Amino acid sequence: MMTMNANCPLCTTDGGELLWKNEEMRVILANEADFPGFCRVIWNGHIAEMSQLSVDQRARLNHVVMLIENAVLETMSPDKVNLAALGNMVPHLHWHVIPRFQKDVCFPGSVWSEKLRAQDPSHLNIQLAKVPGLKQKIQELLGVI
Repeated sequence: MMTMNANCPLCTTDGGELLWKNEEMRVILANEADFPGFCRVIWNGHIAEMSQLSVDQRARLNHVVMLIENAVLETMSPDKVNLAALGNMVPHLHWHVIPRFQKDVCFPGSVWSEKLRAQDPSHLNIQLAKVPGLKQKIQELLGVI
């Protein structure tokens, strides 16, 4: 049985633009203006830690995270992909899959770091133009919802 928490934003909303979902997890495109292509893989049930999943559930979750990482690499062509599962602000199991570019506002710091430079509009527009291809690739890999 899947538990939910009425006070958790990842239990009460999709958490972004829903790209794919099954009974265990979902993939969303986050609304992070400075970081086009920022995705999250979110476990549907309200749990905080990977260790609360069975071995098979962890394997399926990791498999989807790796598929999303590969889709980001293929379509966004980043300088680096950051993977993070923090949960400090929202203690609901989710993985961040973030394409990073040397020209982004925080590079080489994390996306949660202080901005080091102003956004380069031409760089941002190039990355934004790649997002439809990322969505399509994710839906090719996982299926259309």
